[in-house]
Order: sequence, then C-alpha cells, then structure tokens
Amino acid sequence: MRRTGTLVRGIRAPIVKEGDDVVEVVIESLKASWEAEGYSLKDGDVVGITESLIARAQGNYVTVDDIAADIKSKFGDEVGVVFPILSRNRFALILKGIARGCGRVYVLLSYPADEVGNHLMDPDMLEDLGINPYTDVLSEEDYRKYFGPVVKHKFTGIDYVSLYKALGNNDNISIYLANNPRAILRFTDRVLVCDIHSRHRTRRKLEKAGAKVIYGLDDICTQPQGRGGYNSQYGLLGSNTASDEKLKLFPRDGQMYVESIQKRLKELTGKQVEVMIYGDGAFKDPVGKIWELADPVVSPAYTSGLKGTPNEVKLKYIVDNQLKEMEGDSAGEAIKERIRQKKKGTVCGDESMGTTPRQLTDLLGSLCDLTSGSGDKGTPIVLIQGYFDNYASE
Repeated sequence: MRRTGTLVRGIRAPIVKEGDDVVEVVIESLKASWEAEGYSLKDGDVVGITESLIARAQGNYVTVDDIAADIKSKFGDEVGVVFPILSRNRFALILKGIARGCGRVYVLLSYPADEVGNHLMDPDMLEDLGINPYTDVLSEEDYRKYFGPVVKHKFTGIDYVSLYKALGNNDNISIYLANNPRAILRFTDRVLVCDIHSRHRTRRKLEKAGAKVIYGLDDICTQPQGRGGYNSQYGLLGSNTASDEKLKLFPRDGQMYVESIQKRLKELTGKQVEVMIYGDGAFKDPVGKIWELADPVVSPAYTSGLKGTPNEVKLKYIVDNQLKEMEGDSAGEAIKERIRQKKKGTVCGDESMGTTPRQLTDLLGSLCDLTSGSGDKGTPIVLIQGYFDNYASE
C-alpha cells in the first residue's frame, strides 16, 4: 500500500527579467530540481507558475502617466471612483494615476470593510453610533467625527483614508463612505467601477440609475500605449505596484505559456503534466477577516486537464455509516472498492456530503500560493504530485 498521498514542492528559479524565455526557465528549474533530489514526473502532476513570473518576462508594466492618459481620454475632467479595495500595492498607484488624469475625483469606499475584508473601522461600533451601513452615506468629516483623527488598519498600520486623500493632485480627491454605488451619482455621473468580483453587479446598478459614462478597472490599459504594457481582458485588475511610478499588470497570453510548457515536458519526460498560472489564492484569514483574492481570478490560464471540480466521495461519511460494522483490512478494502465504483463526473448524494464543489484551479492555485508565498522563499514554480490520486491508488 502507498504511504504517501499528495506531495507539494516549491521549485527555486533564477531571477527572471524582461525578455527572458520563461518557458525555458520553468523547464530548466524543474529539471534541476528532479535531478538534484532524485524524483521523476508522473502523469497527472501539476506545475503552477506564479503570474508575476510571466508578467515580468513579458515586460507587462504601465506607468502612472499611462493610467492618467487613459482615464483622461475616457472621463474628461471628473470621475467617481466606486468601491476600490484598500491596498497600497493594489490600488494606491491606480488612484494616483486617476488623480493625475482628472481635475476632480470623488472616491466612494464601502464600509465597514472593502470587498476583500480590509476594515475602515470596528464594525461593532456602527450600531452603537446609530449608523446604518445599508443606507447612510458618510463624508470624510463624518468618518473622522465618529471614528477618530487616525484609524489604522489592524495589519498594515495604515490609515487608508489619509493615504488615499494624500494621493490627490492639488487636493482634488474627495472621499465618501457608502454601500450603495448609486450614491456616487450625487457628485458625478461619470463613474469608474473599481470592485473586483462584484463589478458586473455594481455596473448594472449604475447603468439603471442613469450614469452617463461607466468603465471598470478592466477597461483601463487594455491597449498598448507606446512601449507600455496592457491586458486586453483584465486591464488594471490584478495589477501590483512595481515602483513609485510603475505597476505590473496581470500577464497576457497565458494559454500560450501553459500549453508550451506542457508540450515541452511531454517531449522531455513522456508524461502528461498539467500546467497553470496562478495569482492570489482563494482563502480567508481567520484573524484579520481578509479574503486573499484581490486578483480577478485565481488562475488566468491552465491546461485542459484542470477544468472542472473534484470527483470525490466523502470517506468519513462512508466509514461512519456504510462501514460502521467493519474494521481493519476489510474496511480498507471496502472503501477502495467504493472509490473504484464511482462514476466519472460529479458525485451526488450522501456520499459527497461536505465535499464543496470548488473549481480545481481555485483549489490548486490556493495550494500553490500558500506554498510559494509572497515573500522571500524564491519558489515561483510549484510542483504538485499525486493530487488526483485517492485511497485506492496503488
């Protein structure tokens, strides 16, 4: 009987710069790892590559001036910015570009927290203060009156209202708090929708309410400006700060990369390996209540074998019900036989109880993100082996 199930390895790679052949970097890094550690690839293994590796090799960057020019061309001299997340890395430079491109900027922040769980205040205080977050619109003055002159984020120590206000050009940013996106229409009918996963619903509400000009972050920097980068599908969604004046965008043409790497590994090893590009994982911090997923998707590109959801039976349910009178080897063999009998596709009924039908790429991408981290591990490539095996696999 096999004694090990899924194995995950963070694969070290050289520092990748613009113009590098990222396909060869991935192949050579994997090859160096298996030669040094004495393992081999198998059919069904999964290789994950962090999105930043691809984007950096592509040189997929835009400047604050690029953003300002695109914003100016779409909105003219004023814009309402609806539901941005609170983030130095994810939104501060975008707002800097917006303020540089428009003479007047109205920012509408959701409260008590942004879309991914960053808090502007203690939510327990709202009821005590008589504030109804479903209906009340707060000015910046109201915010300071109720919650104090400085309100620091629990993890970063940043006062985000002060940070965002300071990014203005000649004090051209006004900040309000509300949870109804239609509130922005009190100030302007030209709106940039900045939420990520709820952006389509926000946009529909604003369209019905009469906004005259509506774009989303996924509409900004979708075409190359000079030698700058772009992303035709996601625009500024998934971008990250690279310097004081430059952002790295989500990678382009991801499908070409994953299929090329899969083909090269097949030629090199004879094994059918699945390949995906991953960004943020889809998980929530239990202390800070922050949902990690600030990218528009966990995986912007993956090979065909990673489509769909897991096909699993719930072992605990079978053991506690169908096999409660069996013990030892006989129980183990009965479980293996039940696994062998499952039909390909979705498992339904009691035997799947508790097996949440999440997309394979969301599960695998989260595993990759937790493995590589965002710090100094230096493992932007992740190898997952045995993920599709089960208790009956020999």
